[in-house]
Amino acid sequence: MGVTLDPALGGWLAAAAPGLDDGSADPEAVLRRLAGAGLFALGVPRAEGGAGGSVTEAVEAIAAVSWHSMAAGFLFWSQRTFIEYLLQSPNAALRVRLLPDLLAGRVAGATGLSNAMKFLSGLEELQVTARPEAAGWRIEGRLPWVTNLAPGGFHVAAAVALPGAAPFIAALPHDLPGLVRSPDLELMGMRATATAAIALHGTPVGPQHVLHADAVRWLPQVRPAFLGLQCGMAIGLARRALAEAAGHAGPAREVLRPAREGLAAALAGQERALREGLAQGLFHADAAALFRIRIALAGLVAEAVRLELQASGGRAYLRPQGEGFARRWREAAFVPVITPSLTQLEAALAAAEGRRERAA
Repeated sequence: MGVTLDPALGGWLAAAAPGLDDGSADPEAVLRRLAGAGLFALGVPRAEGGAGGSVTEAVEAIAAVSWHSMAAGFLFWSQRTFIEYLLQSPNAALRVRLLPDLLAGRVAGATGLSNAMKFLSGLEELQVTARPEAAGWRIEGRLPWVTNLAPGGFHVAAAVALPGAAPFIAALPHDLPGLVRSPDLELMGMRATATAAIALHGTPVGPQHVLHADAVRWLPQVRPAFLGLQCGMAIGLARRALAEAAGHAGPAREVLRPAREGLAAALAGQERALREGLAQGLFHADAAALFRIRIALAGLVAEAVRLELQASGGRAYLRPQGEGFARRWREAAFVPVITPSLTQLEAALAAAEGRRERAA
Protein backbone atom coordinates (compact mmCIF):
# COMPACT_ATOMS: atom_id res chain seq x y z
CA MET A 1 0.00 0.00 0.00
CA GLY A 2 1.36 3.52 0.36
CA VAL A 3 -0.65 6.72 -0.11
CA THR A 4 0.75 10.09 0.95
CA LEU A 5 -1.75 12.87 1.49
CA ASP A 6 -1.13 16.29 0.05
CA PRO A 7 0.22 18.45 2.94
CA ALA A 8 -2.55 20.99 2.43
CA LEU A 9 -5.20 18.28 2.81
CA GLY A 10 -3.42 16.86 5.86
CA GLY A 11 -3.34 20.31 7.46
CA TRP A 12 -7.01 20.86 6.69
CA LEU A 13 -7.97 17.49 8.21
CA ALA A 14 -5.89 18.17 11.33
CA ALA A 15 -7.60 21.53 11.79
CA ALA A 16 -11.05 20.03 11.12
CA ALA A 17 -10.60 17.01 13.41
CA PRO A 18 -11.94 18.61 16.63
CA GLY A 19 -15.05 19.90 14.84
CA LEU A 20 -15.65 16.57 13.16
CA ASP A 21 -15.56 14.98 16.59
CA ASP A 22 -17.83 17.47 18.39
CA GLY A 23 -20.24 18.01 15.50
CA SER A 24 -19.43 21.63 14.69
CA ALA A 25 -17.80 20.82 11.32
CA ASP A 26 -19.54 20.17 8.00
CA PRO A 27 -19.32 16.52 6.88
CA GLU A 28 -20.10 17.51 3.29
CA ALA A 29 -16.98 19.67 3.27
CA VAL A 30 -14.99 16.49 4.00
CA LEU A 31 -16.48 14.80 0.93
CA ARG A 32 -15.59 17.77 -1.25
CA ARG A 33 -12.02 17.90 0.07
CA LEU A 34 -11.38 14.18 -0.33
CA ALA A 35 -12.92 14.19 -3.80
CA GLY A 36 -10.83 17.21 -4.78
CA ALA A 37 -7.71 15.27 -3.80
CA GLY A 38 -8.80 12.38 -6.02
CA LEU A 39 -9.05 9.94 -3.11
CA PHE A 40 -12.45 8.48 -4.02
CA ALA A 41 -11.05 7.55 -7.43
CA LEU A 42 -8.34 5.27 -6.01
CA GLY A 43 -8.96 1.67 -7.02
CA VAL A 44 -11.70 2.71 -9.46
CA PRO A 45 -11.03 1.62 -13.07
CA ARG A 46 -10.04 4.41 -15.43
CA ALA A 47 -12.85 3.33 -17.74
CA GLU A 48 -15.27 4.26 -14.95
CA GLY A 49 -13.72 7.68 -14.39
CA GLY A 50 -11.31 6.58 -11.67
CA ALA A 51 -7.56 6.60 -11.16
CA GLY A 52 -7.04 2.87 -11.64
CA GLY A 53 -5.15 0.69 -9.19
CA SER A 54 -6.69 -1.65 -6.65
CA VAL A 55 -8.88 -1.46 -3.57
CA THR A 56 -5.77 -1.78 -1.39
CA GLU A 57 -4.83 1.78 -2.38
CA ALA A 58 -8.21 2.96 -1.14
CA VAL A 59 -7.61 1.11 2.15
CA GLU A 60 -4.30 2.92 2.56
CA ALA A 61 -5.88 6.28 1.73
CA ILE A 62 -8.55 5.71 4.40
CA ALA A 63 -5.75 4.91 6.85
CA ALA A 64 -3.93 8.12 5.89
CA VAL A 65 -7.08 10.20 6.44
CA SER A 66 -7.91 8.40 9.71
CA TRP A 67 -4.42 9.30 11.01
CA HIS A 68 -5.76 12.86 11.25
CA SER A 69 -9.43 12.15 12.01
CA MET A 70 -11.26 8.84 12.20
CA ALA A 71 -14.53 10.72 11.66
CA ALA A 72 -13.20 11.81 8.26
CA GLY A 73 -12.03 8.23 7.68
CA PHE A 74 -15.52 6.98 8.54
CA LEU A 75 -17.08 9.27 5.93
CA PHE A 76 -14.42 8.18 3.42
CA TRP A 77 -15.17 4.50 4.13
CA SER A 78 -18.88 4.98 3.55
CA GLN A 79 -18.42 6.90 0.31
CA ARG A 80 -15.82 4.55 -1.12
CA THR A 81 -17.74 1.44 -0.09
CA PHE A 82 -20.88 2.67 -1.85
CA ILE A 83 -18.74 3.35 -4.92
CA GLU A 84 -17.50 -0.24 -4.68
CA TYR A 85 -21.09 -1.49 -4.63
CA LEU A 86 -21.69 0.29 -7.93
CA LEU A 87 -18.48 -1.11 -9.42
CA GLN A 88 -19.57 -4.65 -8.53
CA SER A 89 -23.19 -4.20 -9.60
CA PRO A 90 -24.47 -5.64 -12.89
CA ASN A 91 -26.73 -2.57 -13.19
CA ALA A 92 -24.53 -0.59 -15.59
CA ALA A 93 -27.15 2.13 -16.10
CA LEU A 94 -27.26 2.81 -12.35
CA ARG A 95 -23.47 2.96 -12.21
CA VAL A 96 -23.27 5.40 -15.12
CA ARG A 97 -25.93 7.59 -13.55
CA LEU A 98 -24.53 7.78 -10.01
CA LEU A 99 -20.77 7.31 -10.18
CA PRO A 100 -19.68 10.75 -11.49
CA ASP A 101 -21.36 12.67 -8.67
CA LEU A 102 -20.06 10.23 -6.05
CA LEU A 103 -16.48 10.46 -7.30
CA ALA A 104 -16.74 14.26 -7.31
CA GLY A 105 -18.18 14.39 -3.79
CA ARG A 106 -21.31 16.20 -5.01
CA VAL A 107 -23.54 13.56 -3.43
CA ALA A 108 -22.98 11.17 -0.53
CA GLY A 109 -22.98 7.39 -0.61
CA ALA A 110 -24.18 5.50 2.47
CA THR A 111 -23.49 1.79 2.77
CA GLY A 112 -26.65 0.87 4.68
CA LEU A 113 -25.75 -2.83 4.53
CA SER A 114 -24.67 -3.42 8.12
CA ASN A 115 -27.94 -5.26 8.77
CA ALA A 116 -27.40 -7.25 5.57
CA MET A 117 -23.87 -8.31 6.58
CA LYS A 118 -25.24 -9.56 9.90
CA PHE A 119 -28.03 -11.35 8.00
CA LEU A 120 -25.42 -13.02 5.82
CA SER A 121 -23.71 -14.41 8.94
CA GLY A 122 -27.03 -15.64 10.35
CA LEU A 123 -27.04 -13.04 13.14
CA GLU A 124 -30.09 -10.95 12.25
CA GLU A 125 -33.17 -10.84 10.06
CA LEU A 126 -33.45 -8.23 7.32
CA GLN A 127 -35.16 -5.09 8.58
CA VAL A 128 -36.57 -3.89 5.24
CA THR A 129 -39.31 -5.81 3.42
CA ALA A 130 -41.01 -5.40 0.04
CA ARG A 131 -44.38 -6.11 -1.49
CA PRO A 132 -44.60 -6.37 -5.28
CA GLU A 133 -46.57 -3.93 -7.43
CA ALA A 134 -46.82 -3.35 -11.16
CA ALA A 135 -43.78 -1.07 -11.51
CA GLY A 136 -41.59 -2.79 -8.92
CA TRP A 137 -42.07 -2.88 -5.15
CA ARG A 138 -43.16 -0.88 -2.14
CA ILE A 139 -40.74 -1.21 0.73
CA GLU A 140 -41.16 -0.80 4.48
CA GLY A 141 -38.70 -0.89 7.34
CA ARG A 142 -35.94 0.89 9.13
CA LEU A 143 -32.17 1.26 8.96
CA PRO A 144 -31.33 2.35 12.51
CA TRP A 145 -27.73 3.50 12.07
CA VAL A 146 -26.35 4.77 8.76
CA THR A 147 -23.39 7.09 8.18
CA ASN A 148 -22.85 9.71 5.46
CA LEU A 149 -26.50 10.65 5.05
CA ALA A 150 -25.52 14.13 3.88
CA PRO A 151 -28.44 16.56 4.16
CA GLY A 152 -27.55 17.94 0.74
CA GLY A 153 -28.25 14.62 -0.96
CA PHE A 154 -27.38 10.95 -0.61
CA HIS A 155 -27.94 7.45 -1.92
CA VAL A 156 -28.20 4.64 0.62
CA ALA A 157 -27.83 0.92 -0.09
CA ALA A 158 -30.34 -1.40 1.57
CA ALA A 159 -31.01 -5.12 1.57
CA VAL A 160 -34.69 -5.85 1.01
CA ALA A 161 -36.49 -9.07 1.95
CA LEU A 162 -38.92 -10.24 -0.71
CA PRO A 163 -41.50 -12.89 0.27
CA GLY A 164 -41.10 -16.06 -1.74
CA ALA A 165 -37.91 -14.89 -3.47
CA ALA A 166 -34.30 -13.99 -2.79
CA PRO A 167 -33.70 -10.67 -1.02
CA PHE A 168 -32.31 -7.94 -3.26
CA ILE A 169 -30.05 -4.91 -2.81
CA ALA A 170 -31.32 -1.46 -3.75
CA ALA A 171 -29.72 1.98 -3.94
CA LEU A 172 -32.26 4.46 -2.56
CA PRO A 173 -31.98 8.20 -3.34
CA HIS A 174 -32.75 10.58 -0.50
CA ASP A 175 -35.78 12.08 -2.24
CA LEU A 176 -37.79 8.91 -2.77
CA PRO A 177 -41.37 9.26 -1.43
CA GLY A 178 -41.71 7.71 1.99
CA LEU A 179 -37.98 7.77 2.78
CA VAL A 180 -37.48 9.71 6.02
CA ARG A 181 -34.10 10.62 7.52
CA SER A 182 -33.99 11.14 11.28
CA PRO A 183 -32.01 13.93 12.95
CA ASP A 184 -28.37 13.04 13.49
CA LEU A 185 -27.84 10.46 16.21
CA GLU A 186 -26.44 11.72 19.52
CA LEU A 187 -23.03 10.07 19.28
CA MET A 188 -20.41 10.40 22.03
CA GLY A 189 -17.84 11.56 19.44
CA MET A 190 -17.35 11.53 15.67
CA ARG A 191 -20.54 13.55 15.55
CA ALA A 192 -20.04 15.34 12.21
CA THR A 193 -20.46 12.14 10.22
CA ALA A 194 -24.09 12.65 9.14
CA THR A 195 -25.04 9.50 11.05
CA ALA A 196 -28.79 9.00 11.34
CA ALA A 197 -31.61 6.49 10.92
CA ILE A 198 -33.69 5.86 7.82
CA ALA A 199 -37.40 4.97 7.95
CA LEU A 200 -39.18 3.64 4.86
CA HIS A 201 -42.95 3.98 4.58
CA GLY A 202 -44.34 2.47 1.38
CA THR A 203 -41.32 3.74 -0.55
CA PRO A 204 -41.55 2.91 -4.28
CA VAL A 205 -38.56 1.05 -5.73
CA GLY A 206 -38.13 -0.10 -9.30
CA PRO A 207 -35.59 -2.13 -11.30
CA GLN A 208 -33.63 1.07 -11.95
CA HIS A 209 -32.71 1.16 -8.23
CA VAL A 210 -31.52 -2.46 -7.95
CA LEU A 211 -27.82 -2.98 -7.29
CA HIS A 212 -28.23 -6.75 -7.37
CA ALA A 213 -31.22 -9.06 -7.59
CA ASP A 214 -29.79 -11.71 -5.23
CA ALA A 215 -28.36 -10.40 -1.96
CA VAL A 216 -27.28 -13.82 -0.72
CA ARG A 217 -25.12 -14.35 -3.80
CA TRP A 218 -23.82 -10.77 -4.06
CA LEU A 219 -23.02 -9.87 -0.45
CA PRO A 220 -20.10 -12.33 -0.14
CA GLN A 221 -18.69 -10.75 -3.30
CA VAL A 222 -18.63 -7.23 -1.82
CA ARG A 223 -17.91 -8.16 1.81
CA PRO A 224 -14.10 -8.18 1.40
CA ALA A 225 -14.17 -4.56 0.24
CA PHE A 226 -16.76 -3.58 2.87
CA LEU A 227 -14.64 -4.93 5.73
CA GLY A 228 -11.25 -4.34 4.13
CA LEU A 229 -11.92 -0.64 3.61
CA GLN A 230 -13.28 -0.49 7.15
CA CYS A 231 -9.97 -1.84 8.45
CA GLY A 232 -8.26 1.25 7.04
CA MET A 233 -9.79 3.33 9.84
CA ALA A 234 -8.30 1.15 12.58
CA ILE A 235 -4.92 1.05 10.83
CA GLY A 236 -4.71 4.84 10.60
CA LEU A 237 -5.72 5.37 14.23
CA ALA A 238 -3.29 2.74 15.52
CA ARG A 239 -0.44 4.25 13.51
CA ARG A 240 -1.17 7.71 14.89
CA ALA A 241 -1.36 6.55 18.50
CA LEU A 242 1.96 4.71 18.16
CA ALA A 243 3.56 7.77 16.57
CA GLU A 244 2.30 9.93 19.44
CA ALA A 245 3.68 7.44 21.96
CA ALA A 246 7.05 7.51 20.21
CA GLY A 247 6.96 11.32 20.27
CA HIS A 248 6.85 11.26 24.05
CA ALA A 249 9.89 8.99 24.27
CA GLY A 250 12.65 9.86 26.71
CA PRO A 251 14.66 8.26 29.52
CA ALA A 252 11.60 7.92 31.73
CA ARG A 253 9.60 6.30 28.91
CA GLU A 254 12.30 3.91 27.67
CA VAL A 255 10.55 1.07 29.48
CA LEU A 256 7.71 1.42 26.94
CA ARG A 257 9.93 0.90 23.89
CA PRO A 258 9.58 -2.92 23.69
CA ALA A 259 5.79 -2.68 23.87
CA ARG A 260 5.72 0.05 21.25
CA GLU A 261 7.96 -1.87 18.87
CA GLY A 262 5.99 -5.06 19.44
CA LEU A 263 2.70 -3.31 18.64
CA ALA A 264 4.20 -1.73 15.52
CA ALA A 265 5.39 -5.14 14.32
CA ALA A 266 2.02 -6.74 15.03
CA LEU A 267 0.24 -3.93 13.19
CA ALA A 268 2.53 -4.32 10.18
CA GLY A 269 1.76 -8.04 10.16
CA GLN A 270 -2.00 -7.48 10.09
CA GLU A 271 -1.61 -4.85 7.36
CA ARG A 272 0.39 -7.31 5.28
CA ALA A 273 -2.21 -10.06 5.77
CA LEU A 274 -4.99 -7.66 4.76
CA ARG A 275 -3.12 -6.39 1.71
CA GLU A 276 -2.26 -9.88 0.47
CA GLY A 277 -5.72 -11.27 1.16
CA LEU A 278 -7.41 -8.47 -0.77
CA ALA A 279 -4.91 -8.59 -3.66
CA GLN A 280 -5.23 -12.36 -4.04
CA GLY A 281 -9.00 -12.54 -3.52
CA LEU A 282 -8.58 -14.89 -0.56
CA PHE A 283 -11.39 -13.42 1.53
CA HIS A 284 -14.15 -14.39 -0.89
CA ALA A 285 -13.65 -18.04 0.04
CA ASP A 286 -12.32 -17.45 3.56
CA ALA A 287 -14.33 -14.69 5.23
CA ALA A 288 -13.17 -15.94 8.64
CA ALA A 289 -9.62 -14.83 7.88
CA LEU A 290 -10.83 -11.28 7.26
CA PHE A 291 -12.96 -11.39 10.43
CA ARG A 292 -9.84 -12.32 12.42
CA ILE A 293 -7.86 -9.43 10.93
CA ARG A 294 -10.65 -7.00 11.82
CA ILE A 295 -10.75 -8.36 15.39
CA ALA A 296 -6.97 -8.20 15.73
CA LEU A 297 -6.85 -4.60 14.50
CA ALA A 298 -9.44 -3.53 17.06
CA GLY A 299 -7.26 -5.03 19.78
CA LEU A 300 -4.16 -3.29 18.43
CA VAL A 301 -5.96 0.06 18.36
CA ALA A 302 -6.96 -0.30 22.00
CA GLU A 303 -3.40 -1.24 23.00
CA ALA A 304 -1.86 1.57 20.93
CA VAL A 305 -4.07 4.27 22.46
CA ARG A 306 -3.42 2.89 25.94
CA LEU A 307 0.30 3.05 25.22
CA GLU A 308 -0.08 6.66 24.07
CA LEU A 309 -1.70 7.42 27.43
CA GLN A 310 1.16 5.80 29.31
CA ALA A 311 3.75 7.67 27.25
CA SER A 312 1.92 11.00 27.64
CA GLY A 313 1.37 10.66 31.36
CA GLY A 314 -0.60 13.40 33.11
CA ARG A 315 -0.42 15.67 30.07
CA ALA A 316 -3.03 13.45 28.41
CA TYR A 317 -5.53 14.53 31.09
CA LEU A 318 -4.93 18.26 30.75
CA ARG A 319 -6.52 20.81 28.43
CA PRO A 320 -5.53 21.74 25.79
CA GLN A 321 -2.55 19.36 25.71
CA GLY A 322 -4.63 16.21 25.95
CA GLU A 323 -7.50 17.08 23.63
CA GLY A 324 -6.05 15.16 20.69
CA PHE A 325 -5.54 12.12 22.88
CA ALA A 326 -9.08 12.36 24.27
CA ARG A 327 -10.45 12.39 20.74
CA ARG A 328 -8.37 9.34 19.77
CA TRP A 329 -9.57 7.57 22.93
CA ARG A 330 -13.18 8.11 21.84
CA GLU A 331 -12.35 7.01 18.31
CA ALA A 332 -10.71 3.84 19.65
CA ALA A 333 -13.83 3.09 21.71
CA PHE A 334 -15.86 3.20 18.49
CA VAL A 335 -13.76 0.63 16.62
CA PRO A 336 -15.19 -2.44 18.44
CA VAL A 337 -18.80 -1.40 17.85
CA ILE A 338 -18.64 -0.47 14.15
CA THR A 339 -20.92 -2.97 12.44
CA PRO A 340 -20.13 -5.78 12.29
CA SER A 341 -19.08 -5.37 15.90
CA LEU A 342 -16.42 -7.55 17.51
CA THR A 343 -19.18 -9.44 19.33
CA GLN A 344 -20.93 -10.14 16.04
CA LEU A 345 -17.72 -11.20 14.32
CA GLU A 346 -16.81 -13.52 17.18
CA ALA A 347 -20.33 -14.98 17.13
CA ALA A 348 -20.02 -15.61 13.39
CA LEU A 349 -16.66 -17.32 13.88
CA ALA A 350 -18.06 -19.45 16.69
CA ALA A 351 -21.07 -20.44 14.58
CA ALA A 352 -18.81 -21.40 11.66
CA GLU A 353 -16.62 -23.48 13.96
CA GLY A 354 -19.72 -25.21 15.34
CA ARG A 355 -20.85 -26.08 11.82
CA ARG A 356 -17.43 -27.54 11.03
CA GLU A 357 -17.48 -29.66 14.17
CA ARG A 358 -20.97 -31.00 13.41
CA ALA A 359 -19.92 -31.80 9.83
CA ALA A 360 -16.89 -33.68 11.11
